[in-house]
Amino acid sequence: MDILVIGAGTMGNGIAHTFAQFGNSVRLFDVKPEFIERGIKTITGNLDRQVKKGTITEEQKIQALGRITPVATLEQGVAGVTLVVEAATEQREIKLDIFRSLDKLAPAQTILASNTSSISITEIAGVTKRPDKVIGMHFMNPVPLMKLVEIIRGLATSNETYQVVRQIAESLEKTPVEVNDYP
Repeated sequence: MDILVIGAGTMGNGIAHTFAQFGNSVRLFDVKPEFIERGIKTITGNLDRQVKKGTITEEQKIQALGRITPVATLEQGVAGVTLVVEAATEQREIKLDIFRSLDKLAPAQTILASNTSSISITEIAGVTKRPDKVIGMHFMNPVPLMKLVEIIRGLATSNETYQVVRQIAESLEKTPVEVNDYP
């Protein structure tokens, strides 16, 4: 599966790490190249720690890192992806602007997920022309270790979108739990 992760900070790099570790092709975007570099450096260090603990092999680490591609623009990032997971800073206007852009740039069938824990998914979906494809996918920190993923439907989120995101969470060996659209 092709995934775009927006935001290479603590949550974003953990989300990218997890998707890549489970065989997904990940594009990682942030507003500055140095943020992406720092995120990949963190992922590398965390994978090294997993190798030392014996939870993954050196080969699995190399493969996971090989599945992560830094991208310089949202346009590059969304081309042909199945899922976008936004993990940008918890600022309402920034998130809404990101979703406005994603709505214009991403293929029509792409699911747009937010890792937010404080902004309404219904409100985020409201700035798009595809509210049925907008959903919350709230990972817990540290993402590679924590099993819980909260899945949050907006008012217009379709059952199909919910089921796809639930299956994706399970494919990452996470425990998906549906929660209400409430901060």
